[in-house]
Amino acid sequence: MMTNHDKHPLDERTIQIIKATVPVLEDHGETITTLFYKRLFENYPELKNLFNQTHQRAGDQPRALANMVYAAARHIENLGSVLPQVRTVAEKHRSLNVQPEHYPIVGEYLLKAMKEVLGDQATDEVLEAWGEAYGVIAGVFIDVEKNLYEEAEDQDGGWADWRFMQVVDKVKESDEMTSFYLKPVDQQPLPRYKAGQYITVKAQIEGESYDHLRQYSLSDAPGHDYFRITVKREAGSEHVPAGIVSTWLHDHVHVGDRLPVSAPAGDFHLDDRKRPLVLISGGAGLTPLMSMQKEAAVRQPERDVYVVHAARHGNVHAFKEDMMKKKACFVYEQPTEEDIRSGAFHERGFVDLDVLQRTVPKDADFYFCGPKGFMTAVYRSLVEWGVEADALHYEFFGPQEALVLRES
Repeated sequence: MMTNHDKHPLDERTIQIIKATVPVLEDHGETITTLFYKRLFENYPELKNLFNQTHQRAGDQPRALANMVYAAARHIENLGSVLPQVRTVAEKHRSLNVQPEHYPIVGEYLLKAMKEVLGDQATDEVLEAWGEAYGVIAGVFIDVEKNLYEEAEDQDGGWADWRFMQVVDKVKESDEMTSFYLKPVDQQPLPRYKAGQYITVKAQIEGESYDHLRQYSLSDAPGHDYFRITVKREAGSEHVPAGIVSTWLHDHVHVGDRLPVSAPAGDFHLDDRKRPLVLISGGAGLTPLMSMQKEAAVRQPERDVYVVHAARHGNVHAFKEDMMKKKACFVYEQPTEEDIRSGAFHERGFVDLDVLQRTVPKDADFYFCGPKGFMTAVYRSLVEWGVEADALHYEFFGPQEALVLRES
């Protein structure tokens, strides 16, 4: 995909400054982006409506922003090489309703944070070069997102920003996960999304100062007159706060309630290839893969489908019966006595290379989704096995971390 900014490259001197300073900035990347968000929200508190505050507190969002900006800067003379990563982030931005006018504000406070953290190292020349580079990077995002907004609105049943959906059913799938069936209040058709995509739910919670936006994978096959999302209740821990939105959805959103949602988004979706399909999920990562499994059964009934799912135990394993319709392997970390008695699982422990080699074919397309540690382990196992890069398809829940995964 070409952008207008491919036609207006930076001058050689600016490129040299950017590439020379990237290592210095990477050393201080999270410090800079953490300060950036702090200053940004102090001066533009309304932008808290766009950013996930849980990810801010956990440090995930600053880390993801630093990775994206500095990856783009490393390839500043050839941004086409990072367009796949740009597309993934731009899909998220479109689903959150990020607009072009937000980019100059972000650029201003990112440069201020660089200056504050780096002090004398951030000379006028360096800041000017980074200001030009940020303008080019932002321009690429704006161009890509403009196309995504147009695609979302122009498709049959599509829309560009928010559309109210009514909860028409609420189904408990496990001790932790509940499905919400959503139909448009305007009773107009829904677009046919791609299996694996997600929607954003705008949670307007009583007592909260700002909206909370959360992205949830569509967990059923496309083509219905409803959307289905399946939400895990995030209980929290000593170091991670409980999920504000997931708790609200589980406890306070009921059949008949209305929710503003975005049009489906995301570039993690099922391909049309003929070779075997392997779906590997951990915990709530099963939701986009469940959509893929159902879509493959309709669109590619001749395709061999293998399912590998990791859960703590059977009580938190959602959609088990649906998964059992395929060649399935369930891996439980802490099976209950009932799990053991009933033979509810196939492997005890974790999904590793040994499990995969005994369970699924190597010559296949692999789709995997789940928590960060699970994702990293699966990715490294498949690479160690020698699976080709173009057969690996994955998505993180939370801020985009594909670059971290690939470079770790």
